[in-house]
Amino acid sequence: MESAEARCSAGGSCDPDVVCEKHLFKAKLPEPLAQLACSHHHCAFPVNGNELCVWNTATAQSLFLSGHHYSISALSFGSNINPSLVCSASHERVIVWNLDECIQKVQEGFTPRGIVIGTLLGMVLHVRFSPDDQQVAVCAGNRIYMLSAKNEAIIAKLDGHLAPVTAAEFCTWEKSMLISVSEDRTFKVWDYSTSQLMYQSGIITAFPLLSLLVDEENKQLITGCAEGQLWIFSLISDHNYRCVTHINLKKEQEKFCNKVWKSGKEIGEGQNNSKVCKTDNMRPEGSVETSLPILLIEHCDFLVSFHNEENMYSALNTSYFWIGTSTGLLIINLANFELEAFLSYKDYSDLSIRFARSCALTKKTVNGKVLCLITSMFEDRIAVLEVNLAALVRTQHNVFLPCGNENSLSVIARCSLLTNSPLRKGLKKNRQEPSSKALGLKSTVKDKPLVFHNKIKSSGYTAAPRMTMFSPNTNLKKKEVSKWKTSCKCKIKEYPLDRDPPIKYEKEISVTCKPTPIFCVQYSGDGEMLACGLADKTVLVFNSSLTDTYNVFSGHDGAVNSVGWSHNKKWLVSSSEDRTLRVWSVCNKEPALVMGKENFDKTVRFAQFYFLDTFILLCCGAEFHLLNFHPDTTKDDLKRYKQRSVCKLVQKFPMASTMEITSLSAVNDFYSYIILTAGSNRALEVFDLNAGCSTAVIPEVHTRSVHQIYQNKGSSFSTQQPEAYNLFITTAAGDGIKLWDIRTLRCERRFEGHSSRCYPCGIAVSPCGRFIATGSDDKYAYIYEMRSSTFLHKLGRHTESVSNVTFSPSTPRVSNFFFSSETKTCKIL
Repeated sequence: MESAEARCSAGGSCDPDVVCEKHLFKAKLPEPLAQLACSHHHCAFPVNGNELCVWNTATAQSLFLSGHHYSISALSFGSNINPSLVCSASHERVIVWNLDECIQKVQEGFTPRGIVIGTLLGMVLHVRFSPDDQQVAVCAGNRIYMLSAKNEAIIAKLDGHLAPVTAAEFCTWEKSMLISVSEDRTFKVWDYSTSQLMYQSGIITAFPLLSLLVDEENKQLITGCAEGQLWIFSLISDHNYRCVTHINLKKEQEKFCNKVWKSGKEIGEGQNNSKVCKTDNMRPEGSVETSLPILLIEHCDFLVSFHNEENMYSALNTSYFWIGTSTGLLIINLANFELEAFLSYKDYSDLSIRFARSCALTKKTVNGKVLCLITSMFEDRIAVLEVNLAALVRTQHNVFLPCGNENSLSVIARCSLLTNSPLRKGLKKNRQEPSSKALGLKSTVKDKPLVFHNKIKSSGYTAAPRMTMFSPNTNLKKKEVSKWKTSCKCKIKEYPLDRDPPIKYEKEISVTCKPTPIFCVQYSGDGEMLACGLADKTVLVFNSSLTDTYNVFSGHDGAVNSVGWSHNKKWLVSSSEDRTLRVWSVCNKEPALVMGKENFDKTVRFAQFYFLDTFILLCCGAEFHLLNFHPDTTKDDLKRYKQRSVCKLVQKFPMASTMEITSLSAVNDFYSYIILTAGSNRALEVFDLNAGCSTAVIPEVHTRSVHQIYQNKGSSFSTQQPEAYNLFITTAAGDGIKLWDIRTLRCERRFEGHSSRCYPCGIAVSPCGRFIATGSDDKYAYIYEMRSSTFLHKLGRHTESVSNVTFSPSTPRVSNFFFSSETKTCKIL
């Protein structure tokens, strides 16, 4: 046996602040070794085949326990600290050891003995204590034995797998529930109190399943196979064990390396701490690509390690877990299913082991550090590594995360307009620049009285102040008073923040007599009116109850692909496939402004008002236009057909490396400089119109082109938490829904609920900020909980695809608008 402290030097590639080798043991390892064990204060591993070594992480002392005649193949610590139990299993017996009693026996000069709880069960690959340490699940061959932890007694025998069982976990929130995975590529759910099989999955992958983790917080099952693939399943009772998502660790690691390398290249090679990422992607010619077996899945105290630092990550509740592979350790964010950081053994020259055969980690961090126990794949070596979680993440994130609020983006404006800003150029001469108060900035000049004299006779200051501003009419009848009160109640509507999501079917409305697809819908800011763009070249405006058509606007020569309300609710802007843009007055059926085909060489899309109705934004091909307009609905009797409204192009902004802009979003409810665009190249680009340039690009936002960008534009949730304005949502065909933070350009959450073959067609966020609704081409609508990204409801099967969803801003209602080739209707929930 050999002990060695960390030998990391400044000249080596190993960074002692990230990982160091605390101890190295040389011992003969058993051939079928599958499971090591780590607890808060101890590490357990076999030495010399059939001897158990328990190493104290605090005192660096070893305890040797003998009792097996054959090689030990599986180890596990109990859940409780007092007493501290460890279970060891071999081919001929399973033993439970009480560490406190064993240490006392050694101090007294006696040989410690354990309790034999099972004999001649077969080749054991995995053992696991129950949450109360009263039972032990032993995976031996194709079977699972439930043994008593106090004496030799078989409580249950679970038989059903067709190949060796590789892992098993207990569900803490379900009594007598056990989940197992096997080399037969399936997982099974058991009730071990009755020895009944509750659920059996189909074949998940072409490779054996090796590891398993049950996430108690999110009620999910996470399993990994021998080829670096992760599958996550929901364990919520009414979800029927649906697959939440599938993660390819090889692709995630390659994407993470490319991101770190590109960011490091931008800030300079001298600051780039990810030199390894470049070499990994540039594989030498003739090299062999190895597999990435997932040996371990364990919980990670990610947020605990940063509790003393600044809030460099989102405040949303997020879970993280470790992935132990043969080449290193990875940290996966369970909220967005993306790689947060990874540690490769071969990148640290002072580590003795480069390829691991088995792995174990401590669940809790101590001073921000975790202990990792690994065995060598080719040599008889066992190493204890100390990993600094905060340092590991910081060295890989500081090259591409914004540092400090002064450099990060914000939807809420933080400064006044620049002298050369396109927004200043486009403002009218008689219109003042937005004040600091309108921009959300704090005023540095205190309010002072306009007059500093005590008395001015000529101004009437000596007269008694007028206490009554007006004299109300008190001669109202009771009926008139009640009518006035009810009218006020109807106008003042508040969205209930504690209301459950709308899932009750209310009614179905036919929009038109003939079947006509609905391409776009949008509520006015007060929720009193709803505008719909149809394929029959018209725009319909309904009242809030959707009982009657308020107005019909016709004039386009093609399908209407977008509609937008002005902030004052007096104007509508619409774009069409006929390459025209029209601005309508809500009270007039004739357009107040028309921009014809001569202004655009491609179809006009995503038209909306911007900068508190000062400008109009629209997309045309791979660029978006900033237009300054002045609507005028007055008519000249001599030139009645001449348009009096004025609209001028301020500037065009091209999106880099794309053929077409697939979505655009900007806030119009307050002064904001930020514009978000997504292109056919799967990237998202952020423009700052105050500076008049592109400020950031997020490559590969989804695996396919972004279908829709949804920004938070003034909900009740935003008024309570202003930072929510900087959150936005993207959705793409076949790649689910993602929640992003514009300040860090990070995906904070991912919402999974659709089948892998189904595409989300529309998206909306409730005004309270608690729920997300989306349509799908599988003829269902889905509702999620925002903070936990939990799938809540799957709203009834419709006749055709649900194309659009929207929440009413002032009433607790979500309206699902969908269309098909036969019935073009909308439904209200």
